[in-house]
Amino acid sequence: MRILDDTLKEILNGKLRALEQHFQADVVFYYGEISPSVEKLFRDFIETLRAEDGGGNRLVIILNTPGGSVETVEKMVEIVRFHYEEVYFVVPDYAMSAGTVFCMSGNKIYMDYSSSLGPIDPQVFNGKEYVPALGYLDQVQKMIEKAKDNSLTHAEFLILQSLDLAMLSRYEQARNLTVTLLKKWLVEHKFTTWEKHSSNPDKIGNPVTMQEKEERAEEIATILGNNKIWHSHGRHIGVHTLRNVLKLKIEDYSADIGLRGVLRPYNDLMIEYINRAGFKLFMHSRNFF
Repeated sequence: MRILDDTLKEILNGKLRALEQHFQADVVFYYGEISPSVEKLFRDFIETLRAEDGGGNRLVIILNTPGGSVETVEKMVEIVRFHYEEVYFVVPDYAMSAGTVFCMSGNKIYMDYSSSLGPIDPQVFNGKEYVPALGYLDQVQKMIEKAKDNSLTHAEFLILQSLDLAMLSRYEQARNLTVTLLKKWLVEHKFTTWEKHSSNPDKIGNPVTMQEKEERAEEIATILGNNKIWHSHGRHIGVHTLRNVLKLKIEDYSADIGLRGVLRPYNDLMIEYINRAGFKLFMHSRNFF
Protein backbone atom coordinates (compact mmCIF):
# COMPACT_ATOMS: atom_id res chain seq x y z
CA MET A 1 0.00 0.00 0.00
CA ARG A 2 2.88 2.35 0.73
CA ILE A 3 4.24 1.87 -2.79
CA LEU A 4 0.77 2.60 -4.20
CA ASP A 5 0.42 5.72 -2.07
CA ASP A 6 3.87 6.96 -3.07
CA THR A 7 3.03 6.39 -6.73
CA LEU A 8 -0.27 8.24 -6.42
CA LYS A 9 1.43 11.15 -4.69
CA GLU A 10 4.05 11.35 -7.42
CA ILE A 11 1.37 11.37 -10.13
CA LEU A 12 -0.73 13.99 -8.33
CA ASN A 13 2.27 16.21 -7.66
CA GLY A 14 3.17 16.03 -11.35
CA LYS A 15 -0.33 17.08 -12.41
CA LEU A 16 -0.29 19.91 -9.88
CA ARG A 17 2.97 21.20 -11.37
CA ALA A 18 1.36 21.09 -14.83
CA LEU A 19 -1.56 23.16 -13.53
CA GLU A 20 0.84 25.69 -12.01
CA GLN A 21 2.52 26.03 -15.39
CA HIS A 22 -0.83 26.45 -17.14
CA PHE A 23 -2.04 29.20 -14.79
CA GLN A 24 1.41 30.69 -14.13
CA ALA A 25 0.45 30.65 -10.47
CA ASP A 26 0.66 28.83 -7.19
CA VAL A 27 -2.07 26.16 -7.19
CA VAL A 28 -3.66 24.60 -4.12
CA PHE A 29 -6.40 22.01 -3.67
CA TYR A 30 -9.00 22.25 -0.91
CA TYR A 31 -11.50 19.53 -0.08
CA GLY A 32 -13.97 19.46 2.79
CA GLU A 33 -16.23 21.51 4.98
CA ILE A 34 -15.32 25.10 5.83
CA SER A 35 -15.36 25.38 9.61
CA PRO A 36 -13.55 27.46 12.26
CA SER A 37 -11.25 24.54 13.04
CA VAL A 38 -9.52 24.92 9.65
CA GLU A 39 -8.55 28.57 9.99
CA LYS A 40 -5.09 28.08 11.50
CA LEU A 41 -4.43 25.00 9.35
CA PHE A 42 -5.27 27.01 6.24
CA ARG A 43 -3.14 29.96 7.41
CA ASP A 44 -0.12 27.71 7.99
CA PHE A 45 -0.78 25.90 4.69
CA ILE A 46 -0.69 29.17 2.71
CA GLU A 47 2.24 30.60 4.68
CA THR A 48 4.32 27.46 4.04
CA LEU A 49 3.63 27.70 0.32
CA ARG A 50 4.34 31.41 0.24
CA ALA A 51 7.60 31.06 2.14
CA GLU A 52 9.29 29.08 -0.61
CA ASP A 53 7.89 30.56 -3.81
CA GLY A 54 9.48 32.98 -6.21
CA GLY A 55 7.34 35.96 -5.32
CA GLY A 56 4.39 35.32 -7.66
CA ASN A 57 1.20 37.21 -6.94
CA ARG A 58 -1.40 34.78 -8.29
CA LEU A 59 -3.06 31.93 -6.41
CA VAL A 60 -5.41 29.32 -7.89
CA ILE A 61 -7.67 27.46 -5.46
CA ILE A 62 -9.22 24.20 -6.70
CA LEU A 63 -12.24 24.01 -4.44
CA ASN A 64 -14.50 21.10 -3.49
CA THR A 65 -16.75 21.90 -0.54
CA PRO A 66 -20.34 21.47 0.71
CA GLY A 67 -20.00 24.83 2.49
CA GLY A 68 -19.87 25.74 6.14
CA SER A 69 -19.13 28.88 8.13
CA VAL A 70 -19.19 32.21 6.29
CA GLU A 71 -17.17 33.74 9.17
CA THR A 72 -14.42 31.23 8.39
CA VAL A 73 -14.64 32.13 4.70
CA GLU A 74 -14.05 35.76 5.64
CA LYS A 75 -10.89 34.79 7.52
CA MET A 76 -9.67 32.57 4.66
CA VAL A 77 -10.16 35.44 2.20
CA GLU A 78 -8.14 37.75 4.47
CA ILE A 79 -5.36 35.15 4.54
CA VAL A 80 -5.10 34.65 0.78
CA ARG A 81 -5.49 38.36 0.02
CA PHE A 82 -2.66 39.20 2.42
CA HIS A 83 -0.33 37.04 0.33
CA TYR A 84 -1.71 37.33 -3.22
CA GLU A 85 -3.00 40.13 -5.43
CA GLU A 86 -4.87 37.80 -7.81
CA VAL A 87 -6.94 34.80 -6.72
CA TYR A 88 -8.68 32.41 -9.12
CA PHE A 89 -11.12 29.69 -8.10
CA VAL A 90 -11.54 26.46 -10.03
CA VAL A 91 -14.64 24.37 -9.31
CA PRO A 92 -14.33 20.94 -10.95
CA ASP A 93 -17.34 19.50 -9.08
CA TYR A 94 -19.14 21.78 -6.62
CA ALA A 95 -18.64 24.62 -4.13
CA MET A 96 -21.86 25.11 -2.21
CA SER A 97 -23.23 27.76 0.19
CA ALA A 98 -20.22 29.32 1.97
CA GLY A 99 -18.07 27.79 -0.78
CA THR A 100 -19.99 29.87 -3.31
CA VAL A 101 -19.35 32.99 -1.23
CA PHE A 102 -15.64 32.04 -1.14
CA CYS A 103 -15.59 31.83 -4.94
CA MET A 104 -17.14 35.28 -5.23
CA SER A 105 -14.03 36.72 -3.57
CA GLY A 106 -11.93 35.66 -6.54
CA ASN A 107 -10.90 37.64 -9.59
CA LYS A 108 -11.97 34.74 -11.79
CA ILE A 109 -14.09 31.61 -11.40
CA TYR A 110 -13.38 28.59 -13.63
CA MET A 111 -16.08 25.96 -14.17
CA ASP A 112 -17.10 23.48 -16.84
CA TYR A 113 -20.53 22.28 -17.90
CA SER A 114 -20.72 19.77 -15.01
CA SER A 115 -19.56 22.15 -12.24
CA SER A 116 -21.91 23.72 -9.71
CA LEU A 117 -22.17 26.55 -7.23
CA GLY A 118 -25.07 26.81 -4.78
CA PRO A 119 -27.49 29.24 -3.15
CA ILE A 120 -25.85 31.38 -0.47
CA ASP A 121 -27.91 29.98 2.38
CA PRO A 122 -25.52 30.44 5.33
CA GLN A 123 -25.01 27.48 7.64
CA VAL A 124 -25.02 28.08 11.40
CA PHE A 125 -23.75 25.62 13.98
CA ASN A 126 -26.59 24.84 16.40
CA GLY A 127 -24.44 22.95 18.90
CA LYS A 128 -24.74 19.64 17.09
CA GLU A 129 -24.42 20.31 13.38
CA TYR A 130 -24.47 23.02 10.73
CA VAL A 131 -28.00 23.93 9.63
CA PRO A 132 -29.15 26.22 6.77
CA ALA A 133 -30.27 29.52 8.27
CA LEU A 134 -32.64 30.71 5.55
CA GLY A 135 -34.90 27.68 5.87
CA TYR A 136 -35.52 28.49 9.53
CA LEU A 137 -36.04 32.18 8.87
CA ASP A 138 -38.46 31.47 6.02
CA GLN A 139 -40.59 29.19 8.19
CA VAL A 140 -40.66 31.70 11.04
CA GLN A 141 -41.71 34.45 8.62
CA LYS A 142 -44.53 32.26 7.29
CA MET A 143 -45.84 31.65 10.80
CA ILE A 144 -45.63 35.36 11.61
CA GLU A 145 -47.65 36.17 8.49
CA LYS A 146 -50.24 33.55 9.43
CA ALA A 147 -50.45 35.03 12.92
CA LYS A 148 -51.25 38.43 11.42
CA ASP A 149 -54.32 37.09 9.61
CA ASN A 150 -55.33 34.78 12.48
CA SER A 151 -54.73 31.57 10.54
CA LEU A 152 -51.92 30.26 12.75
CA THR A 153 -52.69 26.77 14.06
CA HIS A 154 -52.26 25.80 17.69
CA ALA A 155 -49.35 23.51 16.76
CA GLU A 156 -47.64 26.35 14.88
CA PHE A 157 -48.21 28.68 17.83
CA LEU A 158 -46.46 26.21 20.14
CA ILE A 159 -43.54 25.92 17.70
CA LEU A 160 -43.25 29.70 17.41
CA GLN A 161 -43.45 30.08 21.18
CA SER A 162 -40.65 27.57 21.76
CA LEU A 163 -38.17 29.09 19.32
CA ASP A 164 -34.80 30.19 20.66
CA LEU A 165 -34.69 33.93 19.90
CA ALA A 166 -30.93 34.07 20.34
CA MET A 167 -30.52 31.34 17.70
CA LEU A 168 -32.88 33.18 15.36
CA SER A 169 -30.77 36.28 15.81
CA ARG A 170 -27.69 34.26 14.85
CA TYR A 171 -29.46 33.08 11.70
CA GLU A 172 -30.34 36.66 10.77
CA GLN A 173 -26.78 37.85 11.43
CA ALA A 174 -25.36 35.01 9.31
CA ARG A 175 -27.71 35.93 6.45
CA ASN A 176 -26.80 39.61 6.62
CA LEU A 177 -23.07 38.90 6.83
CA THR A 178 -23.23 36.56 3.86
CA VAL A 179 -24.93 39.15 1.66
CA THR A 180 -22.60 41.93 2.84
CA LEU A 181 -19.44 39.95 2.11
CA LEU A 182 -20.70 38.73 -1.27
CA LYS A 183 -21.47 42.27 -2.43
CA LYS A 184 -18.18 43.64 -1.07
CA TRP A 185 -16.00 41.00 -2.70
CA LEU A 186 -17.77 41.09 -6.06
CA VAL A 187 -17.14 44.82 -6.33
CA GLU A 188 -13.59 44.75 -4.96
CA HIS A 189 -12.32 41.66 -6.80
CA LYS A 190 -14.60 40.00 -9.34
CA PHE A 191 -15.62 43.23 -11.04
CA THR A 192 -12.19 44.90 -11.11
CA THR A 193 -11.73 44.24 -14.83
CA TRP A 194 -15.36 44.98 -15.72
CA GLU A 195 -14.75 48.37 -17.33
CA LYS A 196 -17.19 48.48 -20.25
CA HIS A 197 -20.67 47.11 -20.82
CA SER A 198 -20.74 44.10 -23.13
CA SER A 199 -24.21 42.53 -22.77
CA ASN A 200 -26.75 45.33 -22.34
CA PRO A 201 -27.57 46.49 -25.91
CA ASP A 202 -28.37 50.00 -24.66
CA LYS A 203 -25.01 50.38 -22.93
CA ILE A 204 -22.54 48.32 -24.99
CA GLY A 205 -19.16 50.05 -25.02
CA ASN A 206 -20.07 52.52 -22.27
CA PRO A 207 -17.92 52.69 -19.13
CA VAL A 208 -19.18 50.77 -16.10
CA THR A 209 -19.68 53.00 -13.08
CA MET A 210 -19.08 52.04 -9.46
CA GLN A 211 -22.80 52.40 -8.81
CA GLU A 212 -23.54 49.91 -11.60
CA LYS A 213 -21.06 47.44 -10.11
CA GLU A 214 -22.71 47.78 -6.72
CA GLU A 215 -26.17 47.35 -8.24
CA ARG A 216 -25.07 44.19 -10.09
CA ALA A 217 -23.52 42.80 -6.90
CA GLU A 218 -26.77 43.52 -5.04
CA GLU A 219 -28.75 41.75 -7.75
CA ILE A 220 -26.53 38.66 -7.66
CA ALA A 221 -26.64 38.51 -3.85
CA THR A 222 -30.43 38.85 -3.87
CA ILE A 223 -30.94 36.08 -6.42
CA LEU A 224 -28.48 33.65 -4.82
CA GLY A 225 -30.07 34.23 -1.42
CA ASN A 226 -33.68 33.78 -2.56
CA ASN A 227 -35.04 30.40 -1.44
CA LYS A 228 -38.19 30.99 -3.48
CA ILE A 229 -36.07 30.71 -6.62
CA TRP A 230 -33.92 27.71 -5.70
CA HIS A 231 -36.31 25.81 -3.35
CA SER A 232 -33.41 23.83 -1.90
CA HIS A 233 -30.29 24.56 0.12
CA GLY A 234 -28.50 21.91 -1.93
CA ARG A 235 -29.60 23.15 -5.37
CA HIS A 236 -26.78 22.85 -7.91
CA ILE A 237 -26.42 25.96 -10.07
CA GLY A 238 -24.52 25.41 -13.29
CA VAL A 239 -22.59 27.62 -15.68
CA HIS A 240 -25.56 28.33 -17.96
CA THR A 241 -27.70 29.67 -15.10
CA LEU A 242 -24.85 31.66 -13.57
CA ARG A 243 -24.17 33.33 -16.89
CA ASN A 244 -27.69 33.86 -18.19
CA VAL A 245 -29.74 34.40 -15.03
CA LEU A 246 -27.21 36.01 -12.70
CA LYS A 247 -25.20 37.65 -15.53
CA LEU A 248 -22.03 36.52 -13.78
CA LYS A 249 -18.86 36.10 -15.81
CA ILE A 250 -17.58 32.53 -15.56
CA GLU A 251 -14.47 31.16 -17.27
CA ASP A 252 -15.97 28.07 -18.92
CA TYR A 253 -13.25 25.52 -19.66
CA SER A 254 -15.63 22.87 -21.05
CA ALA A 255 -14.04 23.12 -24.49
CA ASP A 256 -10.48 23.73 -23.26
CA ILE A 257 -9.02 20.31 -23.96
CA GLY A 258 -5.61 21.28 -22.60
CA LEU A 259 -6.86 22.43 -19.20
CA ARG A 260 -9.52 19.73 -18.84
CA GLY A 261 -6.98 17.10 -19.83
CA VAL A 262 -4.90 17.93 -16.75
CA LEU A 263 -7.49 19.25 -14.32
CA ARG A 264 -10.10 16.50 -14.47
CA PRO A 265 -7.68 13.55 -14.01
CA TYR A 266 -5.99 15.44 -11.16
CA ASN A 267 -9.28 16.25 -9.41
CA ASP A 268 -10.86 12.83 -9.92
CA LEU A 269 -7.77 10.95 -8.78
CA MET A 270 -7.43 13.25 -5.77
CA ILE A 271 -11.09 12.70 -4.79
CA GLU A 272 -10.65 8.94 -5.14
CA TYR A 273 -7.54 9.06 -2.95
CA ILE A 274 -9.35 11.14 -0.30
CA ASN A 275 -12.40 8.86 -0.27
CA ARG A 276 -10.28 5.73 -0.01
CA ALA A 277 -8.37 7.20 2.92
CA GLY A 278 -11.55 8.50 4.56
CA PHE A 279 -10.33 12.09 4.96
CA LYS A 280 -12.92 14.73 5.92
CA LEU A 281 -10.56 17.61 5.12
CA PHE A 282 -7.67 17.60 2.69
CA MET A 283 -5.33 20.24 1.29
CA HIS A 284 -2.62 19.80 -1.31
CA SER A 285 0.09 22.06 -2.67
CA ARG A 286 3.47 21.43 -4.27
CA ASN A 287 5.07 21.27 -0.81
CA PHE A 288 2.21 19.82 1.23
CA PHE A 289 0.58 16.41 0.88
